[in-house]
Amino acid sequence: MFTFQWPWLALLLPLPLIVWRFWPTHSRRAEPLPQLRLPAIERIQQAFAQLDFSQTRRRLQWRGFFLTLCWISLVIALMYPQWLDKHIEVTQTGYDLMLAVDLSGSMETPDFLTRRRQQINRLDAVKLVLSPFIERRIGDRIGLILFADQAYLQAPLTLDNLAVQTLLEKAVIGMAGRETAIGDAIGLAVKKLRDRPEGSRILILLTDGDNNAGSLEPLRAAQLAKQYDIRIYTIGVGGEGNMFRRGLNEKPLKQIAKLTQGAYFPASNLNALANIYNHIDNTLQQTEAESRVYVQRTPLYQWPLGVAMLALLILQLLRIYVRDS
Repeated sequence: MFTFQWPWLALLLPLPLIVWRFWPTHSRRAEPLPQLRLPAIERIQQAFAQLDFSQTRRRLQWRGFFLTLCWISLVIALMYPQWLDKHIEVTQTGYDLMLAVDLSGSMETPDFLTRRRQQINRLDAVKLVLSPFIERRIGDRIGLILFADQAYLQAPLTLDNLAVQTLLEKAVIGMAGRETAIGDAIGLAVKKLRDRPEGSRILILLTDGDNNAGSLEPLRAAQLAKQYDIRIYTIGVGGEGNMFRRGLNEKPLKQIAKLTQGAYFPASNLNALANIYNHIDNTLQQTEAESRVYVQRTPLYQWPLGVAMLALLILQLLRIYVRDS
């Protein structure tokens, strides 16, 4: 289908006529010319009578034609003509996954060990496991919520997994405060997931502490999630040992998961998210995402622009021909 990107630029077409018609002319008042006596006036009149003005008139007509052609072609080029190819509809299936990651001060606790026996804190452990988890979610819409004193939407639901990974890697302890507002994080997730297709709304909540901030109680927020058919998978983040048990209140996390038909996973090692990954794939059915329509646009402005350049070249050649003739 042929179309113009900016068709309203066609209003420029009559611009030369408007300028020619309304451009102010500073004509001086005609003064009477002195009368001259020309003895050879008859011979001059005879010479002008013998001149052929038809050739000059044709040259002016051709010049006007090429000037008009040049202007029309330039305006058409400015209108950006283009050819739209067939529409391509791409339909993908997947989940709507919202990740809520705790950034409270307790996430600085270094009680995780990597495969190389290197000690890292809880947030780094979450990043280490979540990055490949996000990378494997091909076809899923993934969003990211970071919370501490308050909950913030860091990335809306998107198919761009790389963007979500990058935003997660840039998250640091304290950027959202030092406390833990689990209820607010769930409430924000409900707000972003409630309009998505039913059966695919999932919230993965990763936290290492009890709710001690925010304006919404976690169980009240979980009830809202249940109302909108949002499943919540809660993950208690913390290394093995007494330090982990003292810092985490598992009971409300289990209640939240049970209330929303999700599951609770104690993440005492780096393999916890692999379990939730398998659990989601084995228990839920993927839903169809909205269709995407792609339109391939082929620009055609170079053709009228070439015609305008050719008209300018012919005008220059006409000037040279007239001058030499």
